[in-house]
Amino acid sequence: MINATQVRKGMIIKIEDALYKVLETSHITPGKGQALMQTKLRRLKDQSLHEFRFRSKERVEQVYLETMEMEYLYAEGSEHVFMNTETYDQMKLSEEVLGTGIHYLIPNVVFSIEMYEGKPVGVNPPMTIELRVENTAPYLKGATQSASNKPATLETGLTLNVPQFLKEGDLIRIDTREDKYLERVKS
Repeated sequence: MINATQVRKGMIIKIEDALYKVLETSHITPGKGQALMQTKLRRLKDQSLHEFRFRSKERVEQVYLETMEMEYLYAEGSEHVFMNTETYDQMKLSEEVLGTGIHYLIPNVVFSIEMYEGKPVGVNPPMTIELRVENTAPYLKGATQSASNKPATLETGLTLNVPQFLKEGDLIRIDTREDKYLERVKS
């Protein structure tokens, strides 16, 4: 247990049997009364955002997660099968645990799985991933060249804005942290 004033961005804390990742903290000292820690948290189970305010004297349970590298193999119904890259053990993860990571499920891609007490609580895809454009509007000749983007649906169902010159079938590299187009991959 740590004091609420020791809570920092990036920590994992436990509140009422739920795990939260600290996204933002600010120490508030009102003119009258006790100091407070205002926090913005993301619940690991369902990726929902929450704001909590702790009094400075409150104690918070800090949690340490175990991370392991696991390779995505295939989908089996609504579950997805991953293999530990060291022990070759397989594990099925539900779409609820995967959260937004479901948009990056390509066979043979290695993910970082966060575990708490032997149970998976979070999935982190690699920082960049290459996906094929499945559907996008055709290139408009004579359209403005400066900073004009168009929506594109990728092979995993993810939709994001891409430059006008991309066409269906192109392989692109995206930043998984921001769902942002980086570059076209030369094949």
